[in-house]
Amino acid sequence: MRIFILFLTIFFSCSQKQSNEHLSIFKYNESSGIHTLDPAFSKDQARNWVSGQLFNGLVQLDDNLIPKPSIAKKWDISDDGLDYTFYLRKQVFFHDHELFLDQKREVEAADFCYSFSRLLDHNVSSPGRWVMLNVDTFYAVTDTTLIISLKKPFPAFLGLLSMPYCSVVPKEVVENTDFSKHPIGTGPFHFQFWEKGVKLVLRKNPFYFETNNGEKLPHLDAISVSFIRDKQAAFLEFLQGNLDFISGIDASYKDELLTKDGVLKSKYKDRINLQTEPYLNTEYLGFLMKNPDSPLENILIRKAINYGFDRVKMIKYLRNNIGTPALQGFIPRKMPGFNPDLKGYLYNPDLSRELLSQAGYKNGEGLEIITLSTTSSYLDLCEFIQNQLSLVGIQISIDVNPPATHRNMVANSRLSFFRGSWIADYADAENYLSLFYSKNSSPEGSNYTHFNSSLFDSIYIASFSEKNDSLRFLMYQDLDKIIIDNSPIVPLYYDQVLRFVHKNVKSLNANPMNSLVLKNVKKIPVN
Repeated sequence: MRIFILFLTIFFSCSQKQSNEHLSIFKYNESSGIHTLDPAFSKDQARNWVSGQLFNGLVQLDDNLIPKPSIAKKWDISDDGLDYTFYLRKQVFFHDHELFLDQKREVEAADFCYSFSRLLDHNVSSPGRWVMLNVDTFYAVTDTTLIISLKKPFPAFLGLLSMPYCSVVPKEVVENTDFSKHPIGTGPFHFQFWEKGVKLVLRKNPFYFETNNGEKLPHLDAISVSFIRDKQAAFLEFLQGNLDFISGIDASYKDELLTKDGVLKSKYKDRINLQTEPYLNTEYLGFLMKNPDSPLENILIRKAINYGFDRVKMIKYLRNNIGTPALQGFIPRKMPGFNPDLKGYLYNPDLSRELLSQAGYKNGEGLEIITLSTTSSYLDLCEFIQNQLSLVGIQISIDVNPPATHRNMVANSRLSFFRGSWIADYADAENYLSLFYSKNSSPEGSNYTHFNSSLFDSIYIASFSEKNDSLRFLMYQDLDKIIIDNSPIVPLYYDQVLRFVHKNVKSLNANPMNSLVLKNVKKIPVN
């Protein structure tokens, strides 16, 4: 049977080769695989990238992380910040499906009510359920008017609505088909073909509602996603022109493409563009602040660790300058609320030694060995920190665990000193600051350090009621300073989006969320 299928595949490919030559097809690889095409389960980058092509929500983010219209053409927010009224575009259609009886199915406000209710449905078990937990009610006033009422003000709510979880889906298709395998949305591309672990094909939606400078979108005819697990093999496919871009860089080919300074090597500059953009991801080490017998309860020790290693040197030599040393706060670069003037922890070994002495451990004498828990992917960074801290008198042992084990132990407060990272779920710095709100302490919440500050909590809560973005961002900066002053974490670096794109691909832009926006992309034929 497998041989027969292979024969059909080869025959079809050969018979279609000539007819497909004129098509503009964007090709990329997803090494992690995809297990569902249902946007209610878009909890990782791989699924977010596909959902972004197939679905739309009420709003979307521009490259500067500002919410802008999508299916909602405009909206009003009540003075108390609780009621959001969305006015939907007309003539936005779901992709064709036999259940629509050969008629174009227009999106209505009731479709969003169904989609949101589905997120909240315990039987669906969507990992995106949390997005709606601050929502009190939602209802359709008319076919084109939707009201969402919150339980309490939350200025980041529009950013939440831009997440793929909040995409609109048609009830009749979801409830009468295997939607996870044959999705129907409103996006610039519609589902064509999917063989798990082999290939996913999306085709141009000829009835898509968005335009750009008067041109109908999308420009591409199709998207083809392969699932090559071996990143070195995928890289070779890219070099041969069989993939249009790769995102990120693997250790297996890092030095092939980049110089030690993070610059694209000259031999590739004639055919590849390197795109970089600050990525909303902060890499850090965290201290669990709930063990009174631990030396890490002493702020002087925590600060000595922060001052005791060279972040600039670490990023240059271990990451080819991919990313920015975290010399400010926890909020990453390019996130509104980031404060470039915040004085974080510059490398200062003399000050590190002085802080140790003040803590009663001159030259580290009497200080117990501190265990740092990490995963193999970050072992080189941790060993660098271990080596540099030993020079100031702080002895570190490193415990390496599988990623799933590590995440579980962090979430359940079983590690006193651990490597962590925080990638933005939505484009508001509250997403980062929530990790230090006392009522969010793990295991119920994401405050993995158990940081507890009444001053922090009061400003954090007050920020929810501040409707002026500029003033709210200043409050975020105050909160970030409190974090740095109290040292519940060791900021390591702010990550960076890194994309390698063939020069015949136009208008593929990197962005701080590392989302994949293909509706504006054009491919120039290669002679």
